[in-house]
Amino acid sequence: MLIMKKATLVIGLFLLSASLMYAQQKAKKGFAFGALPAISFDSDLGFQYGALVNLYHYGDGSRFPKYDHSLYMEYSRFTKGTGINRLMYDTEKLIPGVRSTVDITYLTDQMMDFYGFNGYQTYYDADLSETTRHFYKNERNMFRIKADFQGSFNGSKFGWVAGYSFYNFDIDTVDIKKLELNAVPGGTLYQRYVKNGLISAEEANGGSINYFKIGLKYDTRDQLACPMKGLWTEAVLQTAPGFINKTPHTKFALIHRQYFTLNKDISLAYRVDYQATIGKNKVPYYAQPLLITSFLTGASNQGLGGNRTLRGVLRNRVVGDAVAFGNFELRYKFVRFELLNQNFYLGTNIFFDSGIILNPIDINVPLTDAQKIELKLTGTDQGKLHASAGAGLKIGWNENFIISADFGKAFNKQDGNTGFYIGLNYLF
Repeated sequence: MLIMKKATLVIGLFLLSASLMYAQQKAKKGFAFGALPAISFDSDLGFQYGALVNLYHYGDGSRFPKYDHSLYMEYSRFTKGTGINRLMYDTEKLIPGVRSTVDITYLTDQMMDFYGFNGYQTYYDADLSETTRHFYKNERNMFRIKADFQGSFNGSKFGWVAGYSFYNFDIDTVDIKKLELNAVPGGTLYQRYVKNGLISAEEANGGSINYFKIGLKYDTRDQLACPMKGLWTEAVLQTAPGFINKTPHTKFALIHRQYFTLNKDISLAYRVDYQATIGKNKVPYYAQPLLITSFLTGASNQGLGGNRTLRGVLRNRVVGDAVAFGNFELRYKFVRFELLNQNFYLGTNIFFDSGIILNPIDINVPLTDAQKIELKLTGTDQGKLHASAGAGLKIGWNENFIISADFGKAFNKQDGNTGFYIGLNYLF
């Protein structure tokens, strides 16, 4: 009941904000925008407050609902300590024939989730999490510059993907003095991992990574924000070369998304994603949750667990050296209307999410039984499926600006209980 009240309040504020926007020409050509107070809710992060603006330019309107330029700006904070400072520019006109996306983001998180390695191999103590809410937490600030480019071969549906990303991670223990928390006897899980050598001293406080990316894609989607038909498949190699990185390593991702029209307002969509480390080089622990993608639909893409991957599962619950996950959705746009010369629709989605660790992170440190208990390494089912299901509500504004609310429930108590998320865009 409390969650439903939160949903009603937040969605009501979104609708009120939309109705108060001044009238402008229908978003078929020229400039259009979505501008809202960044009022949302995420079970992992708390209530969000701040502001966001998404400016679009549709050119002469011949490509609508595709846009020529999109500029997204956000400054917001969450009540549990996370901050988002983000600027993203997306266009197909800057370089003719190439989709260019530049993202500059600074994310701060005073209570970042850290549930150890390899999913169920690390036991999740729900009672301890309730009584000592920072046991499965650390502090993480991340700065990211991401430039992605996509093009096609001779105008076909086959194309290429390339990009560069710079990450800087600043990681520490939770600032218990600032947050007025008590010290945990024996330390938090993060502190225990550092003390016992599962996280090396060189990596404990973060570091910087330079990634270069190259890959192939096949894209037949009819629309980017909410495709009704087509597919979008990518095979991408992302490498951190040794000449500019202290810990060189390479990751590979194979991502397939497909969309089926059941009728003009009902579609079936699914995404399957495989990501793995190539070779034997060790990946820094703070980079293992990062997921490769050519286009971010949210401020971050990491997991598995949380609002971008497994809705209802604890954020970053599933971290391994090779993972696979899938999302399956039935989407229905049940109402379309115009308000102040703007086009809107209301939609819903029913979903099933699942993920699995295919190759666990090697724990090469010899541990006694007592140390394993201290580190919560008492599980044996790291290869078991993590799954959740739920439903959502979507508000589409001029087709491209999507307000999203999803509620998911985990199937296994080791993955938490439920998750509720209000933000922007469909999951994929």
